[in-house]
Amino acid sequence: MQNCSAKIATEDAIPLINSLAQKIWRIHYPEIISNDQIEYMLEKMYSTDALLKQFKEGHSFVLCYADDVPVGYCSYSKQDNGNYFLHKLYIDTSYHHRGLGTWFFKQVFDQIKDLHTLRLTVNRKNYKAINFYFKTGFVIDEVKDFDIGNGYWMNDFAMVLKKL
Repeated sequence: MQNCSAKIATEDAIPLINSLAQKIWRIHYPEIISNDQIEYMLEKMYSTDALLKQFKEGHSFVLCYADDVPVGYCSYSKQDNGNYFLHKLYIDTSYHHRGLGTWFFKQVFDQIKDLHTLRLTVNRKNYKAINFYFKTGFVIDEVKDFDIGNGYWMNDFAMVLKKL
């Protein structure tokens, strides 16, 4: 694995997060959802205004670097006493299968001392991500469908990781 680092992102990183999302989503998601839905979701979740709102709502963003090149990001938020929600975790697909995702996940979440439960939702057809989360210790908690507008749905598994 390359020389890796994880750095907390500030609002100044919004253009970088958007750029990473544009690249990663357009490569990863066409097998899972339509291109129209990809474009809709990128605008809905990664526009400057959308990312700024997420920062203001308390989402913590972390950037992943390999040899000083930004290759991924995650965001999470604290829900209540020791309970967190993972909103995003993405690594550039050209860096997959190198252990970077596992390393990045541990860098971010091993630092949170009061973490007891981490929840997330993941598309039920996103087999690569589901398998990654299984490997990381998550289990499927329930099946959920979310209407995200414009006639699009997110058909997800809600997954949970419990730390003892």
